Amino acid sequence: MRVLRCRTLAGAPVMLLVAASTLALDASAARAQTNYTCRPSRGSNEAKLLAFFATPIAFSAGGTVEELSAWNVRVSFEASYVPSPSRAMQQPEACYGIKKTENTNLSPVFPRPRVALGLPGRLVLEGSYLPPVTVADAEPNLGSVALYRPWRLRGDDDGGSLSVLLRGHATFGRVRGSITCPAKSLQQQDPNAACFGTRASSDTYKPNMFGAEAALVKQGAGERWGTYGLVGATALRPRFQVGFQYQGGAFDDTKISVDMNRLAVGAGGWYRVGRGTAVTGELYSVPADATTIRLGGAYTFH
Repeated sequence: MRVLRCRTLAGAPVMLLVAASTLALDASAARAQTNYTCRPSRGSNEAKLLAFFATPIAFSAGGTVEELSAWNVRVSFEASYVPSPSRAMQQPEACYGIKKTENTNLSPVFPRPRVALGLPGRLVLEGSYLPPVTVADAEPNLGSVALYRPWRLRGDDDGGSLSVLLRGHATFGRVRGSITCPAKSLQQQDPNAACFGTRASSDTYKPNMFGAEAALVKQGAGERWGTYGLVGATALRPRFQVGFQYQGGAFDDTKISVDMNRLAVGAGGWYRVGRGTAVTGELYSVPADATTIRLGGAYTFH
């Protein structure tokens, strides 16, 4: 009997985790998968799918890189568009032995709160956290952090300014949910077919990414508005673990591990509609994977 070693990710974190996968493993194959780690190549569909869903959750600038005076606080909220992967990308090829198409049903948006704190030396510290509250059958516990500093190049005749900015960011934590075998895919008729069991899987996804960006920032007179273009590099270290109990068989805890590096580009801006209130927007793209749009709003406490 041919042993099937691993399966691919069929979903994405937080609001993205609503998807399922059809798996064709019998009980003996499941037993062989215990404590097994699949390491697909960077060019495999499994790796591409993991990287694809990293784009909407990457902790990019998000539409504002405005300077903050020391100890001033900015609170913001954004929603990122979540594109759908191509049908070809949903075909496992490295970690799964039977040709099939992943069945993904994704949320169209990924929401995220942000808090930024101005520090001495013109530094700005940003953070974001999604607590372990179950949403759409997924339980996130995700955090992001960033640190940036602008250097003013010159003031403009119109009263505005031009700056260059360096920014580092990281996203970490985990998401748990029924990704590989949700309740709707369970069956007890055929032990040789997918999801043969009575309890939905409890799978874990860890995005694990960190990177750096450089941006050119233009601010208008009175700092009423600002816009920027950025380029950056991100190291992706995603990890995924299956958690499914086969009826009459072993517990499948297959792991997927892959390391990748990605180039990112983007452009964004903000417009102040009140003394402390601004609307924000950003177009963010990882050319090798996906492109997303982030829209939101921010309020600064002076």
